[in-house]
Amino acid sequence: MMQPVRSRFAVHTLATLLLFSALAGQFWRNLLGWWGWGALVLLLVAASVVALVRLKPEWLGRGSFWRRTPSSLWLFLGFAVLSLAWSFYPGATAVGLAAQLAATVPALLLGLCLSWPEFLRALGAALRWLLGLSLLFEFIVAAWVGGPVLPFFTDYEGKVPAAFYWSRGLLFDGGPIEGIVANRNLLAAAALLAVIVFAAQLAARTVRRGPGIAWLVIAALTLALTRSATVLVALVVVAAALGFALWARRAGPDGRRPVYLSAAGAVVVVGALCTTFWGQLLAVFGKSDDLTGRFDIWGSVSALAAQRPVAGWGWVSYWAPWVEPFDDLAVRKGVTYLQAHSAWLDVWLQLGVIGVVLFAALVFGTLWRSWFLAVDRPRDGAALERPYTASALVPFLLMVALLVQSVAESRILVEGGWMLLVALALITKRNLRRVETMP
Repeated sequence: MMQPVRSRFAVHTLATLLLFSALAGQFWRNLLGWWGWGALVLLLVAASVVALVRLKPEWLGRGSFWRRTPSSLWLFLGFAVLSLAWSFYPGATAVGLAAQLAATVPALLLGLCLSWPEFLRALGAALRWLLGLSLLFEFIVAAWVGGPVLPFFTDYEGKVPAAFYWSRGLLFDGGPIEGIVANRNLLAAAALLAVIVFAAQLAARTVRRGPGIAWLVIAALTLALTRSATVLVALVVVAAALGFALWARRAGPDGRRPVYLSAAGAVVVVGALCTTFWGQLLAVFGKSDDLTGRFDIWGSVSALAAQRPVAGWGWVSYWAPWVEPFDDLAVRKGVTYLQAHSAWLDVWLQLGVIGVVLFAALVFGTLWRSWFLAVDRPRDGAALERPYTASALVPFLLMVALLVQSVAESRILVEGGWMLLVALALITKRNLRRVETMP
């Protein structure tokens, strides 16, 4: 059995540091440089390995590990490793696999060795640190520096593209702000996750009401100050998903057909409206007709992926700008982008159709399990029904947020996005097989 939370201070601290570092990787890189970031990653991975060895749960006994963890996760990772055999850039693939492993090992610790209350507590703490430091950082830049700030350990010459700045110091102008993560979309995504987690903790009464409300307001304010259209759309979808989940709870297992039919109808209607009023919607969100250059990037990536459609060019995780074809695949306004701005296109490019199928199995399998955790009434060991809980909705809502973001960003494949996906895949699998309290 897992030890009580209060006797596991070191585990909670490590989990919080892991989640914070994965979600705010750019903060460490801007602060410490790439060598410092690499040293920190090695330290965190080593600590995770030690913790995994010492905290191996009893329910993962001999022969049960592969049976009680998602096979789709290991198939996807295994296929990524196999891509070394046909990779167009084997050296970059080896580096990418090392980066993937560095994010996967801590995720195994989070998903296998932490109880659900511990995981939720650690995620909430990491998000509070991230948002609090981001607003403090933006205030210091705006009040004392009074202008844009570049990352440490950089030496740019000539005109510097706006995307290279750590912060542009626009807090007092109402944003957009980039926070410690140096990217408004990343900061907005973290704020959306925080809204979900903080609201659930308030509803479950696992945090004091006053501080809980204050942090929820901070998360909402941060989300507004980023002015991220992508995450604003994700917020709307998450709110709709919450509505359907609560409806499904009220309807019960035998009365959910209207819920599913309505959800399918809503998808069709929204799709038709977006197609019909595409230009007007872009104007509302302040986006250009090419979605801030995404159409050009998607076109270039699709054309390249079509040359190796079945198994792809080889896994690379973050694009490696020092090798072909990534050195000039997505360049816009002097900035070389290191992602396809769509996780699905990125997987197709790197692992082909086979990789897309395996990745879809991982993502939608986790989403499916999280849905039933959210809407089915929990049962105890005697199969007696227990009351619904607020935090049981969190895995489903987090997965919806990650899925929506994956359409326009590739962050679900790397660092914090990948760590959350793996941890949620393990947690949802675990909770469907055994009883675990969700406050």
